[in-house]
Amino acid sequence: MKLSVNEFTILRDLIHERIGNFYSDDKRELLEDKLLSVVIESGFDSFLDYYYSLKYDNTGEEWQKLKEAIRVPETYFWREIDRIQALVDTLVPEYFATGTLKPLRIWSAACSSGEEPLTIAMLLNEAGWFKRAKIEIIASDMSKQGIEKAKQGIYTPYSLRNLPDAMRAKYFKQIEEKKWQISPDLPARINWTTANLMEKSDIAGLATVNVIFCRNVFIYFSDEHIREIVNRFYEFMLNPGYLFVGASESLLRITTDFDLQEISGAYVYVKNIV
Repeated sequence: MKLSVNEFTILRDLIHERIGNFYSDDKRELLEDKLLSVVIESGFDSFLDYYYSLKYDNTGEEWQKLKEAIRVPETYFWREIDRIQALVDTLVPEYFATGTLKPLRIWSAACSSGEEPLTIAMLLNEAGWFKRAKIEIIASDMSKQGIEKAKQGIYTPYSLRNLPDAMRAKYFKQIEEKKWQISPDLPARINWTTANLMEKSDIAGLATVNVIFCRNVFIYFSDEHIREIVNRFYEFMLNPGYLFVGASESLLRITTDFDLQEISGAYVYVKNIV
C-alpha cells in the first residue's frame, strides 16, 4: 500500500490542521512509513479510507493511534541544561525574592516521556527549593503512551546518556540490565496530563503558569501554527512570564509579544507586559 501524492496532500493538511505537525512535500515517504502499520492494523484498504476515518472520527480513537505513530520520542535527561540551570539559579530566586506567597508554576509542554520535567524537578530538589517554597510542575504531551512511561519512571541508558554519574547514583536504581527506575519522589511532584497544543481549551487549562518549556517542538510546526500557539501562551501566561524554546528554534520573526533575553548564559523569551 502506497501513499499517493494526492492522498499525502489531504492527509498532511488534516494532520496540520488538527495537531499542528507539518510534513513538507519531501516528507511523503516518512509519513507513509509512520502510518502504514496503523492503516493496515485498523483494517483500511487505502490511505484515502484512512483519511476519511480521521476526518469524521467522533471518538478520538483513530487520532490517538495517529499521535502515537507520529510522535518523536527523541529526548533525554540533562538536555540543553543551561536553560534549566538559568531557571533554578536565577529565575526562581528572583521570583521568590519579591516576597510573593503565590506558587511558581512551571509547565513542560510536549514533554514526551518525561525526561525534561524530571530534570527540572531534579535540579530544583538539588537546590533545596522544594523545601523552601511552593513550586508546581505540570507536564503534558499529546501521547498517552509517553505520559504513562513518564509516570512509571523507567528509562534506558539512552535517556541517561547525558546525566552526570552523581545524579544517576542519587536518583536512579538499576532494575534490569538496561533499565533504570527513577526515585518515585520526583514523578510524584509533577502533575502529568495529555494535551494537544492546537486545542485552545487545552492550552488555557495549562498555560496559566510563570514558566513554559516548549523545546524542540516547533521544529515540527509551520510558522502559522507556531504563531497561533505562542499567541495563546502569551494570552494565558502569568506575570512574570518566561518561555523556553529549543536551541535551534527562534521566535524572532514570529512574535513581538516576547523579548529575547540572555539570563545566566541562556536565552529565554520574556513576556512583555502591556
